[in-house]
Amino acid sequence: MNLLNTEHSPVAYATDFVLYGAACLVLLGSIVALAPVHTWGLLAGWALLGLLAWTALEYALHRFVLHGLQPFSRWHNEHHRRPEALISTPTLVSAGLFMGLVYLPALFVLGPWPAAALTLGLLVGYLWYSTVHHAIHHWTLDTPWLRQRKRWHAEHHHVFPVSGFGVTTRAWDNMFRAATNRWMRG
Repeated sequence: MNLLNTEHSPVAYATDFVLYGAACLVLLGSIVALAPVHTWGLLAGWALLGLLAWTALEYALHRFVLHGLQPFSRWHNEHHRRPEALISTPTLVSAGLFMGLVYLPALFVLGPWPAAALTLGLLVGYLWYSTVHHAIHHWTLDTPWLRQRKRWHAEHHHVFPVSGFGVTTRAWDNMFRAATNRWMRG
């Protein structure tokens, strides 16, 4: 198995959805079953922070890593060239990054329950992003919400590849565009 291969078989590609769906359920179930009830409000806040942090991370990774840093931009260009191919970060790589860069540092700094809740929020965000991105390229479902995202993402792929880095939200694109426009006007 090549950990750096970004094109997957249908089974390997589906592994992300199964693994991260199960991880979200396990983390949520563990928090509900084992965390002290009086901490649930605080833990919900950590989970919400993780979810919001994911939106910024999604934007930053797409803009600065996938479109700016080799070899990732070369791999991502293949997704732009063949958008219906089953191309994604290998599950072992993404799981290792979540564990090593999110959960373990949060465990060390915040303790077990806030770390679990923060990680849960980030994983829910990642799973949501993965589902939306997959739907954009593979589903025929036609809702106004998904149609809007398909249009934004098609513009990113074909018209304005230097914008539209958010898949699940345009908030960061809009914020940075507004900041860049103010900076350019002097």
